[in-house]
Amino acid sequence: MKTTNYNIRLDPKVKIQAEETFAAFGLKLSEAINVFLHMSINQHGFPFELREPRLKAEVLQAMEETEQIIKEYSDGTRKPKPYKNAHDFLQEILDEGDEEDV
Repeated sequence: MKTTNYNIRLDPKVKIQAEETFAAFGLKLSEAINVFLHMSINQHGFPFELREPRLKAEVLQAMEETEQIIKEYSDGTRKPKPYKNAHDFLQEILDEGDEEDV
């Protein structure tokens, strides 16, 4: 079979994960890409449904809180809290957890 080359750019971590995933099926990455392309041709589109990922409400809330905290540190409205040692830091975290249980 005659072949042609096509270069693509990949995130190195994604490439490694994909290679490991497809190796479990006995496929090289290029072979898996060929399977994807053949299935796309047969389906006249993506061989799977494309949807926007849905995150749990608590994950979205945590992401919003994180963005707000980053903004506050960036604009100076929130300052880092100094601790004498790691024990004091961990104790405050544990105490905050107790307050939430109330």
